[in-house]
Amino acid sequence: MNPSTRQDSPWSYFQGLISFVVVFFVSVALWYIFMHGNGILKLYTPMYGFSLVTMLLCSIVLITTVWNYYPFSPTVSDPSDRWARGILLTFEAGILTVVIVYGLFWHVIGSYAVAYFSPYSIVISGGAGAEPFLARENACTAIIYFGAAFLWVALTWDLGFGEWPWENDSKGVIAWSKTITVLLLTTIVYAFLFHPHVCYLFYPPQNKAGVEPWWASFAGTSSAFFSLGLLLCNIGWLTITKILWEEYPWRLLARNHAGSLIKGLGVTIGSIILGTITFALLLKIMNVFWMEPFEGGQYTDAPYFRYLHTGEISGFVILAAFVLNTYFNNFPRTRITILNIVVRTALAIVGGLGFYVFYYSPASTMLLGKVPGIAQPDDTPLVWTILYLAVVMIHKEFFHAWPLAKREEP
Repeated sequence: MNPSTRQDSPWSYFQGLISFVVVFFVSVALWYIFMHGNGILKLYTPMYGFSLVTMLLCSIVLITTVWNYYPFSPTVSDPSDRWARGILLTFEAGILTVVIVYGLFWHVIGSYAVAYFSPYSIVISGGAGAEPFLARENACTAIIYFGAAFLWVALTWDLGFGEWPWENDSKGVIAWSKTITVLLLTTIVYAFLFHPHVCYLFYPPQNKAGVEPWWASFAGTSSAFFSLGLLLCNIGWLTITKILWEEYPWRLLARNHAGSLIKGLGVTIGSIILGTITFALLLKIMNVFWMEPFEGGQYTDAPYFRYLHTGEISGFVILAAFVLNTYFNNFPRTRITILNIVVRTALAIVGGLGFYVFYYSPASTMLLGKVPGIAQPDDTPLVWTILYLAVVMIHKEFFHAWPLAKREEP
């Protein structure tokens, strides 16, 4: 047996627990440096910091799922190379984040195409909302929405279509073909689900550039938090089925885990159905605790908060799924697939509830400097969740979860 192979044993789970705790405190330290109100950079405004962590996560997904690490190798043959490779890829993700936010959105797209992606262009345009702080918040809101659309499209394509229809081409052709396709589809998704709301962030509304949000008539709000929550619920199921369900049931639609048109359509339609059901169910559960929301309501009574909160809850479950997969060897690992699926899903939900309780507890107020309570203005757990998830993914994908050994498949 390969000594680097990780087996299920009490010692392996203890190692995973220690690694999980270390990564948790790394995320807390990064939060203090970049986001904490009494920290160093104080980027949590909240949309400015939100946009940066969203683009960091998008950069990681771009490197790992869209490019498949191109031009680098997706694996390392020598375990001692994990550190060098991890540092290099982490640096690449950081550079991509900076280039995308400050270069692509603020100084290229925002300066020469769509003004609301750049705070500078918003300020220059004048009028209501052109104050520098608010301009930056609105520009970052648009960037967050574009990032959410990108994550959904990229993860859907990776799980369903894979390398189809370029499977016989070189790695470079596959990487750039997937990039162009994903960005094209992302732009379309963004235009329908988010662009109308961003156009109505300003006064007077930019009604010649975007229609009034089409969901306002039945959602009780024109906020694109409706679309954001729905997409995050879909992303939750993409994550669960890929890393906890071992790609079931989608793998039944293709041979050898390969992507295909049929599998891609199945993943797209199936995840939308599951995500929509989850979205509606979470809203019903919130109604039980907080009663029906109403248009014009504040805090937990606001419809836009309820929609955002479905995404926040999904974010906690996604984080728990990655923790279970990375640090606890995707427990349990029996030969009964349905048992594995049921138990892992239950553990991810319980873990998500654990993160939920932590975030809204006094411990989070002390460690993260957040305002106590739920639905506080200018507070969303998604920023901390995405930052923590990014650290977990960097450890898992870039460093191969060092010092944990590679798991042994049952």
